[in-house]
Amino acid sequence: MQAATNDRPSKVPAITFGFWILKIAATTLGETGGDAVSMSLGLGYLVGTCIFACLFAAFVIAQVRATKLHPWLYWATIVATTTVGTTLADFADRSLGLGYPGGVSSLLVLLLASLVTWRMVMGSVSVNTVVSARAEWFYWVTVMLSQTLGTALGDWTADTQGLGYLASAMIFGGILLVVALAYFWTSVPRTVLFWVAFIVTRPLGAVVGDFLDKPIDHGGLAFSRFTASAVLIAFMALGIWLLPQRPANAARAT
Repeated sequence: MQAATNDRPSKVPAITFGFWILKIAATTLGETGGDAVSMSLGLGYLVGTCIFACLFAAFVIAQVRATKLHPWLYWATIVATTTVGTTLADFADRSLGLGYPGGVSSLLVLLLASLVTWRMVMGSVSVNTVVSARAEWFYWVTVMLSQTLGTALGDWTADTQGLGYLASAMIFGGILLVVALAYFWTSVPRTVLFWVAFIVTRPLGAVVGDFLDKPIDHGGLAFSRFTASAVLIAFMALGIWLLPQRPANAARAT
């Protein structure tokens, strides 16, 4: 099935170096912000998930209804997916007792199912083809699942496997480096590399966020989750303001 073309510009930003800087910052903010609500405020994972799920739905509806790319709206929606991903993964792994292996496996199956269904219905999972409301809904559901999977994967690596936050960050950073090298030196489809990188940035942000706010005796820096979140919000705001934000081309995927 071939992807349908559309003259409308995509409301997803072009994939540039600046995009990945903001994506990593957003995933780190999702970890500190999600933990601030569910843990620091003592609301718990279920209530936190409900709060962020409502925000996620509201932002996605606004994003789908928009007629062009609005960088502030797009990145607010990305942050909403990371926060709901944080609390949802923690709820599944800890409150429901699935554990990290069970949570990671279940979320991976759901993510792959979302990508396969999207590909079968729309003909492509490339961000360049996200130019219709249906494609946007597929995109945002897939993004949310990837953020949730990344949270569980990061926690599993750092905590259950005992690698710690810095070692885990180096592992996921190394995977991103391999993906970048594959982009420049191999013929692996760019859409595949994009989704691998998109997924891997989430556990990277998760372990960096935990490194910032976990107690020193747990391998963290013991920063306040609210302080860390405020700094990350300021960093993202500056990045959105300074970094070019143009729509991805509405073209046929490779």
